[in-house]
Amino acid sequence: MARPEAEGHEIGEFSDPRLVAVYESINEYEIGTQPDFCRELATEIDASTIVDIGCGTGLITRELARLGYRMIGVDPSSEMLKVARSRPFGDRVRWLEGDASLVGDAGADLAILTGHVAQFFLTDDEWHANLVALHRALRPGGLIAFESRNPEAREWERWTRDVMRSVDDPEAGRIDTKTVFLDIDDHIVRFNSWYFFAATGEHIVSRGKLRFRSRAELTRTLADAGFTVVHVYGDWGRQRVRADSPELIVVAMRD
Repeated sequence: MARPEAEGHEIGEFSDPRLVAVYESINEYEIGTQPDFCRELATEIDASTIVDIGCGTGLITRELARLGYRMIGVDPSSEMLKVARSRPFGDRVRWLEGDASLVGDAGADLAILTGHVAQFFLTDDEWHANLVALHRALRPGGLIAFESRNPEAREWERWTRDVMRSVDDPEAGRIDTKTVFLDIDDHIVRFNSWYFFAATGEHIVSRGKLRFRSRAELTRTLADAGFTVVHVYGDWGRQRVRADSPELIVVAMRD
């Protein structure tokens, strides 16, 4: 069946229940990426309490709770948290609807921002306020870890209409999806995400914006909020950063 791009209901991705319901299928983590990295880091520092900012449906949050960590999951979407609470081990997590300022002085050992959450903070003020709130949530010497796409790799140039992928959701069936780059202005990339539900013929368009910060900018903004960068990796295998590295995976310590 054809998928005419002029049609479809245009919405915000994280507020639409239809997309939230299939979020984990569409954004499934590959083996050896974020979940494994977070588990390994938590083990290395002997963490007890972990804060997950922008936790979404809690895929990583609930896995860490299953392993026995005391978890605090924070997300601004009530729809996301509704799903998170209903999934296995959701009852072991303290869920907060809102932003990092709600966490307060938690004495946490580790704060994580996965799924490129760091890039959703578009303005300098938003990003700084989030980092300051996480500084308050962590114990002295606690770590913050997150990934941000490497702007030198210019990934947005590969977000074209011709690149389509398909996923299978246990309930919704096959979903065809693609991301289409629109423009970039002052390091902020605008794009549309397209979703076609084969079983129903439903076609949804989601608008999005992401901020691409350089390694130097991330280091500076962390320092401004009271953090010292410990490591920056270029991929989930902890390789060094190169110009074509897909990610900037940052681990920083609270001063």
